[in-house]
This record gives sequence, C-alpha cells and structure tokens, in this order.
Amino acid sequence: MKYILMMTGTRSGVDAYRTWSPADVQAHFAHLKALNRELTESGEMVDNQPLTPPEQARVVRAGKNGEPITDGVFPESKEFLLGYWIVDVDSAERACQIAARLSGGPGPGGARLSMPIEVRQFMTTRATAEL
Repeated sequence: MKYILMMTGTRSGVDAYRTWSPADVQAHFAHLKALNRELTESGEMVDNQPLTPPEQARVVRAGKNGEPITDGVFPESKEFLLGYWIVDVDSAERACQIAARLSGGPGPGGARLSMPIEVRQFMTTRATAEL
C-alpha cells in the first residue's frame, strides 16, 4: 500500500528553523538522510522531495476563461507543505511508524521535535471506481 507522508510547517516555524545553529541543522538532516537510506534499503521508499521555501509558494485558482489567478504572500498562520515521502508499506501502522520517526527528528540542542506529518493512503483503482 502506498502512502504519502507530508511534512507541513508555518512561516513562524520556518523562520525559527532558519535560526538553528549549523550543527543543529546538520544533525537534523543526518537523521533524515539516515531514515531515507533505511527506507531505500528496505524497499519501502518510492520518492522523497524537499520543496522550495514557503515564500516561493503560490496558490492558483482558475479565473475567467480558465486563466490563472495566483495568491502569493501568505498570512503568518498559513501552513505550508515543506516536503514529502512516498512509501510503499504493508500497513497503515507502518506508515505511521515512519511518520513518527520523521516527526521526532532532532531539533535545537538535540531536543526531539514533534513536527506534524500528515499520512494519507493513495487511492487504489478499485477505491476510485467506487466514488
């Protein structure tokens, strides 16, 4: 079963991250790289991509005649998708275990974080047909 694990954050969270010491940033990325390597070696990793900073994000809606209307700068409380992992695992429980490990990576001073990770299963052809 394929799941997408989405890491989200707020502008204030991203701004706080930018104040971390280089050692704290390195420790956090070492945690993520080690988990990515483990998932790749186990055959559970399908894809993983970080995204550009939130200030580059845009929300697009169709305007008249289908032309895009964009919304740029977001208010402080807006949540952003920071990156994602697509995994192929045997159960929802396993997807949640991986999400918890992503969530609890090291933060400043090595303190365990608790970042929100949204876990959603990909719809199967059968489930889509039932819509």
